[in-house]
Amino acid sequence: MYKILVVEDDSKIASILSSHLEKYGYSTAILSNFKEIKKEFMLHTPQLVLLDVNLPYFDGFYWCRQIRMLSKVPIIFISARVGEMDQVMAIENGGDDYITKPFHLDIVTAKIKSTLRRAYGEYSMSNEQEVIQINDLYLYPSQHKAERNENIVQLSRNEYILLESLVKRMNETVSREELLEALWDSQSFVDDNTLTVNVKRVRSRLEEMEIYEAIQTKRGVGYFFTSEWRV
Repeated sequence: MYKILVVEDDSKIASILSSHLEKYGYSTAILSNFKEIKKEFMLHTPQLVLLDVNLPYFDGFYWCRQIRMLSKVPIIFISARVGEMDQVMAIENGGDDYITKPFHLDIVTAKIKSTLRRAYGEYSMSNEQEVIQINDLYLYPSQHKAERNENIVQLSRNEYILLESLVKRMNETVSREELLEALWDSQSFVDDNTLTVNVKRVRSRLEEMEIYEAIQTKRGVGYFFTSEWRV
């Protein structure tokens, strides 16, 4: 079931959209905190966003750029602005489509189906998972980034692979051999100390987000990522 985040400050329109989409089998979430749209996006991790342009505090173009820093999730603008320049700005700021108000609900549904099919279905270029969440830590595979409490850390390829390998097997020891294979595909190209150095770097990256002692050492075996890290 695809989840759609509705970012619309007209509560009546938001409710109509939500009810209509749920009839077609979609899960919806209506955003109400327009000061924290980025946080709400990370909380709900939707597969598509319906985004109004005219919003309190900051407009939809701004929030589209903020979301694009974290994800390639499809974003469809819905707006009463009918000018060509507004539609151009929507695309230039990272939007995938633009629907003008007043709109026909069947048109909205058709565009959503088409956009989801391109992003995740038969026409998709990649089925890569966009966001991995562990408590309040978010990992972004396509960008090799990690985020906690709006503190974004850019990781190197090896750092990200190590972190994701440990996180996906939370509280389970991952052997040094498995981690070396994940990093380099062949253990023959590296010595054992190289892994130790990279693990130290990942720990430093986590500390930049105020996450301490998350990666534990199982002496003589490997490492594990604990869900009970220290902050």
